[in-house]
Amino acid sequence: MRILFYSITLLFLVTYACQPVKTEKKFKVYAENWDSLAAYEEAPEWFRNAKFGIYYHWGLLSVPAYANDWHPRGLHIVGSDDYNQHVETYGHPSEFGYHDFVPMFKADSFNADAWADLFVRSGARFSGVVAEHHDGWSNWDSDINPWNAMDMGPHRDLVGELEKAIKARDLKFVTTFHMARNLQIYQNDSANWLNDKSYFPYHPDMPTSSTDSLIRILYGNIPREQFYENWLGKLKEVIDNYSPDLIYFDGELSKLPDSLKLQFVTHYLNHAAANDKGVVITHKNGELPKEVSLKDLEKGRMDEKTDYFWLTDETIAHGSWSYTETLEVKPASEIIQVLIDIVSKNGVMMLNISPKANGVIPQKQQAALLEIGDWLNQFGEAIYDTRTWTVYGEGPTVLGESGHFLEWKAYTPNDIRFTTKSNVLYAIVMGWPGDSVEQTITSINQKNLSGQKIASLEMLGSNETIQWTLGDTGLTYTTPTEAPSTTAVVLKITLE
Repeated sequence: MRILFYSITLLFLVTYACQPVKTEKKFKVYAENWDSLAAYEEAPEWFRNAKFGIYYHWGLLSVPAYANDWHPRGLHIVGSDDYNQHVETYGHPSEFGYHDFVPMFKADSFNADAWADLFVRSGARFSGVVAEHHDGWSNWDSDINPWNAMDMGPHRDLVGELEKAIKARDLKFVTTFHMARNLQIYQNDSANWLNDKSYFPYHPDMPTSSTDSLIRILYGNIPREQFYENWLGKLKEVIDNYSPDLIYFDGELSKLPDSLKLQFVTHYLNHAAANDKGVVITHKNGELPKEVSLKDLEKGRMDEKTDYFWLTDETIAHGSWSYTETLEVKPASEIIQVLIDIVSKNGVMMLNISPKANGVIPQKQQAALLEIGDWLNQFGEAIYDTRTWTVYGEGPTVLGESGHFLEWKAYTPNDIRFTTKSNVLYAIVMGWPGDSVEQTITSINQKNLSGQKIASLEMLGSNETIQWTLGDTGLTYTTPTEAPSTTAVVLKITLE
């Protein structure tokens, strides 16, 4: 019996020892100080590879559909075109204020799955919505802000619906916050109200000066400490409930104390670490340390290649970020060429679109997105998952400066941009040089190739054999007899 007992005990011990040991996964915890947070990788691999995303100015500001996304501010400035249009259409702001547009924001034609499908077809790798614009309206189900899409307007959690649809298609999810500008600085000071950098200027005869406990929240006419508490609380709500992969800020973070921004970054990065994900935070004008955030250039770019990653937020139309009845959509070719230039310099593009208040994405915007998607479907290997080369490009068209709001300059087929991936060099020609035309790319020479030899050369989208020679003046090749694209074509150069 004793032998049997020992045998059973031994079998039990061996069996138990072979079972996998369940251990709780450890993750890094960041302390609430910038030195601790600086250990975070501010540009995770998914962002470096994604290159192209889509977001949308959509919400209460979409309802008036007049002038541009600053119309809600302008309608409070007596004598302005925005003010005159509002008075003529709705009456004086004291009789029909911006807050009275809320019941008109119904989003009754909004379909998150249809939007997400469109973004996939457009070639986006990440996508998301303006969670809260300057106007104080929250597009999510908020317990902090009474002016939210679940409790008012459409009575739907718009951020939540988009998060599910976008993540279901393996895209990264974005939320953008523009709300720092909402805080009125010169409260109860009508002598300085036009000097205020806030979105809604204080005016003694308009709702922007209201002391009503509900109305004043929307217009940012509240005590600073209350605004600070709400700002941080709303960010934590979105982080904890929707787990965005990228949070974008639209400037004026200088209105906020550094301690508040520190609390936000700490909470977000610890949330990301606990969920084993890499996230991105952006800033516009250095309001956050570069060790934890990436620089964003609104309608701008870098003039030269950088050794750090950055973001451009560009928009699909001229004049306004939000929908207006006179919105003029840009040619898709222009957007594609800007994307190419951005990627060649170590940047990523986040393209804004402007849906109608009812949730319909206008047909012209859809057509432009699909044209971008078609180009990326054919030539995207020269964009996605790439890195910069020795030089970003060559040709006559240069920006001349880096920064926000740069003027569009038309590219020519003599403008070339470069990207790399493994042992492949991509030369992206900004246009079509012509059928059976000889072109020399001077940057592709023995010095820049560092002694590597060219194993093969092809033009993506063409089945024709490309004739080429590599000489002292660069790489000379002859274009095919038919253009794969008139927007931009790609030479795929495989190196030994």
